[in-house]
Amino acid sequence: MYCIKKIIDDLFWVGGSDRRLALFENAYPIPRGIAYNSYVLLDEKTVLFDTVDRAISGQFIENVEAVLGGRNLDYIFVNHMEPDHCATLGEMVRRYPDVKVVCNAKTVPIINQFYEFGVDDRAVIVKEGDTFSTGKHNFTFYMAPMVHWPEVMVTYDATDKILFSADAFGTFGAMNGNIFADELNFEREWLDDSRRYYSNIVGKYGVNTQALLKKVADLDIQLLCPLHGPVWRSDICWYMDKYCTWSSYEPEEQAVMIAYGSIYGNTENAANILACRLAERGIRNIVMYDVSVTHPSYIISEAFRCSHLVFASATYNAGIFSNMEHLLMDMKAHNVQNRTVALIENGTWGVMAAKKMTEIISGMKNMTILDQTITVKSSLKEDQLSEIAALANTIADSMSK
Repeated sequence: MYCIKKIIDDLFWVGGSDRRLALFENAYPIPRGIAYNSYVLLDEKTVLFDTVDRAISGQFIENVEAVLGGRNLDYIFVNHMEPDHCATLGEMVRRYPDVKVVCNAKTVPIINQFYEFGVDDRAVIVKEGDTFSTGKHNFTFYMAPMVHWPEVMVTYDATDKILFSADAFGTFGAMNGNIFADELNFEREWLDDSRRYYSNIVGKYGVNTQALLKKVADLDIQLLCPLHGPVWRSDICWYMDKYCTWSSYEPEEQAVMIAYGSIYGNTENAANILACRLAERGIRNIVMYDVSVTHPSYIISEAFRCSHLVFASATYNAGIFSNMEHLLMDMKAHNVQNRTVALIENGTWGVMAAKKMTEIISGMKNMTILDQTITVKSSLKEDQLSEIAALANTIADSMSK
């Protein structure tokens, strides 16, 4: 049985949610599931905006058929050709053999890589600034390469002031009946997943995201329809401001995140003592993560949020503790920059963790590494507590500047 939601009079949400999937892109934990959004417009010509992942194909097809109510499907607008949004494209072409596929030139070869139905003779190629009418509705297309694939575009409906934004402005999390952001406590219950989605899926491409934000800055956007997560019909500027902050790599908050890699607990102890000294200096809402327990995607998300980062690592095989090294390399790959960093290292012999961490962090842009590295030899000693306190003072002082 179908499950559809009316967005406005002639536009319907026909997507669905997957609460069984454990890893998005087989990489990122999604304990709250994921939503796949697709939309149908009933104009003089009918339009399907993207498709969905194969996991919810049955629900999706029933939804589309219910909205069309026996009408033919005239167009599929393909804003993004990643499989979680195109896995059912071939099935829709099979069911509606006369359908035209509206896409840009970079999309065509990708469709042909995934499918054998031969898109060339049914493709309607659009480019930057092109317009397209389906009757009452008039659309304009804006290319958004590397947000986060090279073929991505967004589609703006000038009639009803709707931006179909592809993967931009998406978030992890399944829909639970309420599909509009204003029906949810988004800031409390969804913002962390939205930040983690952006920082890990799109985060490397901040320059490209900034370019897209500039393209749509002057548009009157009354509805924001992403391919994952809630639909926005209010507070759109607030949400776009979050994207502006994240994509410019500026910290969202003056806050401290401490990530530690500890083998027998001594490095963790040093990190805990630093956290206590920071709290005594009035630093609030300090967050701490064990890199062996917490998936890197959560810590990367916090690195996008926080202004100050502390990494405490045991030395392992004359280098960085392996899970800490993985985190730092992942942070570098996701283009984390413009942060203040403090380091704590530990080792019984051949202490090398700070040197190796510095080498990775120095390869990131505009990272200020504080001079006061704490070196622990096996376990923290009484006479080193003053060093911890001094480091806490330096961090706190740098936050007030």
